[in-house]
Amino acid sequence: PVTDGSRELHSLCAQLEFLLQFDLKEKRSFFGQRRDYWDFLCQGLARCRQEHEGVHFVSSLDKLKTPLGRGRAFLRYCLVHRQLAESLQLCLLDPESLREWYYARSPFLSPQHRAEILGSLYELDCVTFHLAL
Repeated sequence: PVTDGSRELHSLCAQLEFLLQFDLKEKRSFFGQRRDYWDFLCQGLARCRQEHEGVHFVSSLDKLKTPLGRGRAFLRYCLVHRQLAESLQLCLLDPESLREWYYARSPFLSPQHRAEILGSLYELDCVTFHLAL
């Protein structure tokens, strides 16, 4: 199993975060806080499901104060529970929402790149992750 000490885990998480932040439009909340991929994921999952367990879990963690920290915790939660590909796929279903959050260079706006990314993420479902949440 992959644990917190794994170099490959840190590289994987950095690459996932890079993908989710690449060409992300700068948005601000009502109070001026910069919105990040965490907000994109929450919005996308809220459209598709009643409530995602990972969003609920991460939102309940009082120690996490920033969208970036919540996003990182969500990625770890999804890796442990083998939900990353499915969760991201649900967020990528609505092309209008994607264009609202991302500029044209985002790989998520290209059907071919999106399929390749999701295919790779579904392969991660075979990997066991033992991470501290």
